[in-house]
Amino acid sequence: MVIILTLIILGISYLLGSIPVGLLIVRLTTGKDVRKIESGRTGGTNVMRAAGFWAGALTVILDVAKSTVTVWLIRWIFPLNEWRIWMEVLAPIAAILGHNYSLFIPSRSSNGMIRLHGGAGGTPAVGGAMGLWWPSLLIIAPIGLLIMFGIGYASVATMSVPLLAILIFAVGYSMGYFPWQYILYGVFAEAIILWALRPNIRRLLNGTERLVGWRAKRVKNPKANPKIYSSSSSSSSS
Repeated sequence: MVIILTLIILGISYLLGSIPVGLLIVRLTTGKDVRKIESGRTGGTNVMRAAGFWAGALTVILDVAKSTVTVWLIRWIFPLNEWRIWMEVLAPIAAILGHNYSLFIPSRSSNGMIRLHGGAGGTPAVGGAMGLWWPSLLIIAPIGLLIMFGIGYASVATMSVPLLAILIFAVGYSMGYFPWQYILYGVFAEAIILWALRPNIRRLLNGTERLVGWRAKRVKNPKANPKIYSSSSSSSSS
């Protein structure tokens, strides 16, 4: 019975995470298909490129909520025990998987294989950490934004989210506030995100990753900083 209940909860969490919020918002506001724009992902950064700031912000909020809700529902329905603690960890992980590989937006590749599309998992990873301990949002969000707009790479900010969660829950565990399983939440989320961001990691290593924020604006305006523009141009042509 426990196994069946576990599978049902994880299945519902996956389906909730699979709701393609970004795809729906872009289609409703612009009529475009976000999968055909820039990175092709349905997360907030690409939605912002496709439909503007407010569309991207709404996508971020709803994507965060998808995984937060999975944790809160489990706490609301089930009594506290070790099984529930594991479900608190695994349900948002299932939501992240649904976000990255949405059952609702499949496509067929050239070799006939079915591919599932979605985001990179950063925002639902924030949501899962928030579900486990809501003040974590007050730590992860500002640091993530600082990394994103300070360094200029959305992918680096996305990869930093689970690392921050690991740090938060490890410190909390050492102080007796959290169960040790919460640390595994960050580990599992990081593994999923690193897998999803393999192309971005390759571009980071060869210097061709997309820029965001002030660095992107400076590259677009070569007169503002000829050195940055020259470096970006040479990287793009290689």
